[in-house]
Amino acid sequence: MSKTASLPSEITAALPLGYTIRELQKTDKAEVLEVLTVLTTVGDITNAAWDERFEYISKHDDTYTILCIIDDEGKVCATGSLIIERKFIRNCGLVGHIEDIAVAKDQQGKKLGLRMINALDHIAEKAGCYKVCTKKSTRSIRTPAVGEYWANMLFSCSPVDLGLLGKQ
Repeated sequence: MSKTASLPSEITAALPLGYTIRELQKTDKAEVLEVLTVLTTVGDITNAAWDERFEYISKHDDTYTILCIIDDEGKVCATGSLIIERKFIRNCGLVGHIEDIAVAKDQQGKKLGLRMINALDHIAEKAGCYKVCTKKSTRSIRTPAVGEYWANMLFSCSPVDLGLLGKQ
C-alpha cells in the first residue's frame, strides 16, 4: 500500500485544486533534480546513478520516503524526504528526519513546502517515530557589515504522542 494512501484528507485537501501528492517514481528524474536545484548544487547525475540510488531507496522503504507534489499539468513541483533513524534510546525508538524540502521557483508561495512537511510528518507518526526533526534553515546570507556567511542551522524537533511523552 502506498504511504500517501493513508494521508488524512485535511492534508490532501489543502493542496491547490488539481494538485496531488505521491511517492517518488523512477521516471521523475529530470523534474525532481530540477526542483532540487532551488536548494543546492545537484550535479550531473547519470541515468545509471539515478537508477541505482532509486533502487536502493526503494529497497529500504522502511528508512526512506521521498514524496512529490504534482501540479495540475502532471509536473513535479515540490519534493521532500523523510529518513527514519533507528535508535537504542527510547526502547529502540525511531526518529524521523524531514529533509530536502524543495519547491520549484514558479510554484513558491502556494504553501507546498508546508503541505509536504505535513505529509511527511504524518508518515513518520504512522511509522512509529517518537519525534520528527526538520531542518529549518541553512542559507548563505550576505550583509555589508559582515560579508557572506552561513546562517546557523536551526532544527525543530516535535515529539509525537505515542505514550512516550514525559518518560525521560
